[in-house]
Amino acid sequence: MTDTSQRTNPDSDKALGKRGGGAPGTRGRTTIADGVVEKVAGMAARDVVGVHAMGSGLSRTFGAVRDRVPGGGKSVTRGVKAEVGESQAALDLEIVVDYGVAILDVARDVRENVVAAVERMTGLEVVEVNIAVSDVKLPDEEDDEDESTQRVQ
Repeated sequence: MTDTSQRTNPDSDKALGKRGGGAPGTRGRTTIADGVVEKVAGMAARDVVGVHAMGSGLSRTFGAVRDRVPGGGKSVTRGVKAEVGESQAALDLEIVVDYGVAILDVARDVRENVVAAVERMTGLEVVEVNIAVSDVKLPDEEDDEDESTQRVQ
């Protein structure tokens, strides 16, 4: 009977090492940077069949130049802009689709994949995903990235 009274006594909780409020995992704040959400969204969007590239022609051109610079690497966030609050996120994506795919279906699939990935990985509620289709990749067109690698042989 004395064990039960000691467990409910707040003074004895301190003696047992139980300090602070709540479980250790709930103490403090976690902030997630816009760039983190942009990377998650960019990877999720690229996984969708029918998405050829991300970003406008101009950003892809600058990206191709940056890719050739040592240490530049490919930008996963190209074509993605995120606004992150304390518990919510809003995303704007710019994509290039492959010719022949149903654009509305690809946009829906991108939206679903991005929302699922961002919410699962960050715990943020995604309130909107705006998608702008900036171009269609035709079968006979050369890629900006392929063109840059073909010039150096």
